Amino acid sequence: MSDTQTAAPVLEITNLSVELPKGTDRRYAVDEVSITVAPHEIVCLVGESGSGKSVTAHSVMGLLPKGQLTPVAGTIRLHGEDLLTVSDDRLRELRGARMSMIFQEPMTALNPTMTCSDQIEEVLITHTDLGMTERRQRILDILELVHLPDPPRMAASYPHQLSGGQRKRIMIAMALVLEPSLLIADEPTTALDVTTQAQILKLIKEIQQTHDTGVLFITHDFGVVAEIADRVAVMQWGKIVEQGDAKTVLRNPQHAYTRMLIGAVPSFTPIDRPRDPKAAVVLKTLGLSKTYTGGTFLRRAAGVRAADDVNIEVRKGETLGIVGESGSGKSTVARCIARLIDPTSGAVLLDGDDIARAPSRQLRKLRRRVQIIFQDPYRSLNPRRPVGESIIEGPTNYGTSRADATERARQLMALVRLDPESLDRYPHQFSGGQRQRICIARALAMGPDLLIADEAVSALDVSVQAQVLDLLDDIRRRLDLAMLFITHDLRVAAQVCDTVAVMHRGKVVEYGPAHSVFADPQDDYTRSLFAAAPGRGFAFGAGALTASPDATA
Repeated sequence: MSDTQTAAPVLEITNLSVELPKGTDRRYAVDEVSITVAPHEIVCLVGESGSGKSVTAHSVMGLLPKGQLTPVAGTIRLHGEDLLTVSDDRLRELRGARMSMIFQEPMTALNPTMTCSDQIEEVLITHTDLGMTERRQRILDILELVHLPDPPRMAASYPHQLSGGQRKRIMIAMALVLEPSLLIADEPTTALDVTTQAQILKLIKEIQQTHDTGVLFITHDFGVVAEIADRVAVMQWGKIVEQGDAKTVLRNPQHAYTRMLIGAVPSFTPIDRPRDPKAAVVLKTLGLSKTYTGGTFLRRAAGVRAADDVNIEVRKGETLGIVGESGSGKSTVARCIARLIDPTSGAVLLDGDDIARAPSRQLRKLRRRVQIIFQDPYRSLNPRRPVGESIIEGPTNYGTSRADATERARQLMALVRLDPESLDRYPHQFSGGQRQRICIARALAMGPDLLIADEAVSALDVSVQAQVLDLLDDIRRRLDLAMLFITHDLRVAAQVCDTVAVMHRGKVVEYGPAHSVFADPQDDYTRSLFAAAPGRGFAFGAGALTASPDATA
């Protein structure tokens, strides 16, 4: 029997129920949930948005909004102490000292006006009697523990001066500086590059193994579950529908919902699509480069070459995927192609016309031919306008009558599998996946030659992501569209892309058919990128499941 099985639990949640305000779609956000976390154990809490994962975590930390979410039954015990009955003062003592939380978005969790050192020191001042010298040394020690380079420089930096992965490590340092026995990690690797994600997961495993820390890890990514979980609990509509040893749940899920989630994870094995060499070339770049210059009026700083001699092409009916880490130049290339920014040099041929140097007066015509689907659909849509108005805005600006544009909008809503009668609803009345479908309809309303999807599914749950990817692929085939698909998710690239370009530091380091690049990557960087993908060795997808299709809990 393992130590985690015999040790007393760090966290013990028993029959927890949290009530939602009246008038919502269900009575409980969390309904009779029971979970335990032992020392040296990582328990992954998995489920889609709205399943109750974060409400469970915030209940433990005592961070539920007063009057909106109310625990009405059950217990939450931290080393035997019921957190639902202790005073607010006692909760403040426990937070940071005996339990801490890593939040999903570091830029909203960190104070932009304070140095990283000051933010970590604030925890030490609140919970310890350490002197200034001891506090400073403890800060440098914890920054070294989380593998940040040059701890003194990192300590003196502000959050905006660090990369996304470094900011995440600062948050982990703040959470661990008092060596709590319980660490709650709420989607700590979502939207991170695969290499940064791998580093954060390795760091959390190191902490869990070298300290007496128990980890409650919240995620919707089964690749992450396969990588680090000892046990897994699956939530749906506020209830735990399946719970057990991670390997058992992944290889032989018993509940239909668990099977659906695992089956929706894109496989790492690409689909070998035959390429039509006679298809017309819609987009071609020749030596495309973009250099950002900095400095002051008196002193010019060295330029940053964000895109360097990029040569790619997309044919009609094909999808080209551009993959790479943040800062690799993916989005810069897309913005140059759409002329949202001006290329420094090189050519961008759209149906043979070089648009790289097109003057401003000609850009209006270009906008119709190239359309972009952005990552966050809620920020892409005007919250004060019905979605129908957002869809018809472009065509009416180009001379289409309102009646014709509205009829086209209705057809497009049906094409993206939404009710045409919902054009008069507002963005907040749709789910995240539905909003992204509306953004796709809006892009298609212009009848583009080229559709650019810039991380269009990275923030979606796996099941919704699978639906949107299937939709995009269906639209590509039916409309014979050329598509440029930008992503850091290699599994997604494997499933939707005919051709893949791997970018690193502004350059395309590998380029070819998706099945060839994934099966036999030639560049060292490509190989390291693929190796870092979480759950790389686990065969996801519906074909990997071994339980019978009708198995339920």
